Amino acid sequence: MSGRTRDWKREALAAGSPIQPIIKDVGEIYSRLLDHRPVIQGEIRYFIKEFEEKRGLRELRVLENLKNTIFETNERILPKCEQAMSDNLNEVFKKLQAANGMIHKLQEKEHEERKFQADKLMAREEKHIAHWEEFMKEQQNKRAEVDEEHRKAMERLKEQYSDMEKELAKYAHF
Repeated sequence: MSGRTRDWKREALAAGSPIQPIIKDVGEIYSRLLDHRPVIQGEIRYFIKEFEEKRGLRELRVLENLKNTIFETNERILPKCEQAMSDNLNEVFKKLQAANGMIHKLQEKEHEERKFQADKLMAREEKHIAHWEEFMKEQQNKRAEVDEEHRKAMERLKEQYSDMEKELAKYAHF
């Protein structure tokens, strides 16, 4: 129930009676001592007002700081970063081109070295083949010489044995 409804009931009961001022005083004492709603509502209104003002000021300060930070970033830091990035990218690009050129030269040298090694290996292999063929010819010649010496030795031995048989045949009739 609201305070107006109670006041209306009190006034209706006390209307025209000598107790009316007493009831009115008791009602006022009651509302002062026990009815804290108006005081609490006032305190709540004061608290909300203070909270909104402080919050509003705090949010304004935060927004102002953000605005200043964004402005400083856009006006000072971003151009410096773009310039540094541009300078560094050009420098890095030049270094990459130089490194690419060096790598290309190294690849050419490696290719030439591999070709040289392959040619050298091929020449060595051809030399070995030529030596092998020469060795095989020498072996065949030596074999032919050995075969010829063997044939001659066999011939001599045959002659020697034939002569020995003839000599033996002379002494065999005794």
